Amino acid sequence: MSPIRPGTARVSATSALELAEQAAALGDAVDAGGRELDPSQVDHAVNLVEKVRERTSIAGNHTVVALAGATGSGKSSLFNALVGEQVSRIGAKRPTTAAPTAAIWGRESAAALLDWLGVKARHTVAEDGPAAAEVLGSLDGLVLLDLPDFDSRVSAHRQEAQRILDLVDVFVWVTDPQKYADALLHDEYIAALSGHGAVTLVVLNQSDRLAPEALAACREDLRGLLAADGMPAATVLVTSAVTGAGVPELRQRLANAVASADAARARLSADVVAVATTLRTGVADSEPSLDGAADGDLVAALARAAGVPVVVAAVVEDYRREATSHGGWLFTRWLAGFRADPLSRLRLSKTAVSMRKVDEADIRAVVGRSSIPPPSPAARAAVALASTALADRAGAGLPVRWSNAVADAAAPGAESLSDALDQAVIHTPLRARQPVWWRVTAALQWLFGLAVIVGVAWLVVLGVIGWLQLPPLPTPKIGELPIPFLALAVGVLGGWLTALVNRVFVGVGARRRGRLIEGRLRTAIAGVARERIVDPVAAVLARHARTRDRLDRARRG
Repeated sequence: MSPIRPGTARVSATSALELAEQAAALGDAVDAGGRELDPSQVDHAVNLVEKVRERTSIAGNHTVVALAGATGSGKSSLFNALVGEQVSRIGAKRPTTAAPTAAIWGRESAAALLDWLGVKARHTVAEDGPAAAEVLGSLDGLVLLDLPDFDSRVSAHRQEAQRILDLVDVFVWVTDPQKYADALLHDEYIAALSGHGAVTLVVLNQSDRLAPEALAACREDLRGLLAADGMPAATVLVTSAVTGAGVPELRQRLANAVASADAARARLSADVVAVATTLRTGVADSEPSLDGAADGDLVAALARAAGVPVVVAAVVEDYRREATSHGGWLFTRWLAGFRADPLSRLRLSKTAVSMRKVDEADIRAVVGRSSIPPPSPAARAAVALASTALADRAGAGLPVRWSNAVADAAAPGAESLSDALDQAVIHTPLRARQPVWWRVTAALQWLFGLAVIVGVAWLVVLGVIGWLQLPPLPTPKIGELPIPFLALAVGVLGGWLTALVNRVFVGVGARRRGRLIEGRLRTAIAGVARERIVDPVAAVLARHARTRDRLDRARRG
C-alpha cells in the first residue's frame, strides 16, 4: 500500500507549555472580567480550564478518537472494521449503541484516561491483529470510541454522546448518503466546532450503496456543506464497512493523529480559542483613559455638597474677627469677643485632626461629624449629574455590562460619600500664617491707646486739682495746646485711623484667606473624588483592558 499523506487529522503542534499559558490566560481573563462577561460562557471557561488541568495531568500518551454520527450511519460497523474484530454490537433495532465502547491499542494502560472519560466498556486490541499490519507507523496509544447516536430518540443517549464529545481529542463525524446533509449534524456539531478543523475528520460511510458517479457527486456536495460550516479545507473520506473500502485510509489517518502525539493538546487549545473568542465579543477593542484626576465639574459639585462655601464663609468671618481683635481700636475691639466663633459653630478646628494614631474605622468615634448643613437637593443632584457625566465619558464605547459596571463604580453610596466629604473637611487645616501687619497694627493700637490713657489720666488729675483749688501744676504745651490734650487727641485720632486702615487690610486679607482655604478644601475634596469615584472607575477600565489582553493571549493559541 502506498503511503498516505497526512490529512486534517494531523494536528498543528501545540506544546504543553503553550497550552498551559493559554489556559492560564483564559483563567486570568475570567478572573479579571468577572460579572461583566457572559455568565454562561464564564462557567464554560471555568470548566474548560479545569478540563485542561485534568486532561494534561493524566499519565500516558494516548489519543482519544470518537466516532460520532446519526442513527443508522454505520458507526458501530465502521468501529468494528477499524478494530478488525466484532467488538461493538450491531443490530437491526435502532438505536443500538446505548453507552460508549472503547478500543485501546498498545500496552500502556489507559485505565485512568477511560475512568476520566467515564467509559466502562473497554477492549484491548491485539498487537498482531489485522488492523496493525495495514498502517505505516503504529496505532499504539490510540483510544477509539464508538459513541451513542447524537440524534437518538433516547435523551440519555444524546446526553452521553455530548458528554463524551466534550472530552475527546479527535472527532470523526460519520455520515451516510441519506443523512450527510442533516441540519443537526452541520448546525449543532460541525459548524459549532469549526475551529477544531485540525482534529476533525469527516467520513461518508456506506459508499457501497451508490454508483461511482453518484458517490462522487455526493462527496462534492458534502464538501460544499463543510465549507459553508467553516471547514473549507476539510477532507472527506469515503468508506464502506461492508466492503472495507476506505477503511485502511481512515485507519492511516488515525495513525497519523497518534504519531503526532499532539491531538489532545490541539483539541484543548481549540476549545480555549473558541471560548476566548466568544468571550471576546463582550469586550471592546479599547477603553477611554482617565488621567487619574477628578474633573472640575465633579470637584465643584462635591465641594458644594460638602458645604465648602459655608466653611469658606466661616473662615473669612473668623479672619475678620481675629484681625479686628488685633488691629481694632483698643477700647472697642473687646466687643468682638461677644460674637460666637464661626468655626466652632460648625464644629471645625483650625488645625487638621491628626490621623497618625487614629484607625480609619474609629475616625467618626474620635472626631465625630461636623455641623455643616446637609447638602440641598440641588447640590445632591449636581453631584449625581457630574458622576453620571464621568461614567458616560469613561463607559463610552464599552459593552453594556462593562458600561453598567463603570456607572456603578461612579455612584458610591450617598451616605458613605457624605461621610468621606465631611471627614475631608474636618481633616483640612483651616489655619494659615498670621500676617505681619497684624502685629504692626496691634502695636500701634497699644501705642495710641496708651497715649489716650495718659492724656485722660493727666487731664483728670488737672481737673481734680482745680476742683480742690490746689496750686495748679505746670502743664507743658506745644504751641497753644497742652500736651495732655494733644496726647488724648493723637491717641483717639491715631487709633481711629489705624482701625480704619486695618479694616481695609482686613477686607483684602479675608478674601485671600478664603481663597487659600478654599483651595485646600478643594484639594481634599478632589482626593475624595479620586478615591471614591475616579479610582473605582479606573479600576473597572483596568480590568477591562486586562480581560481583553488575556483573552487575546488565549486566542492566539
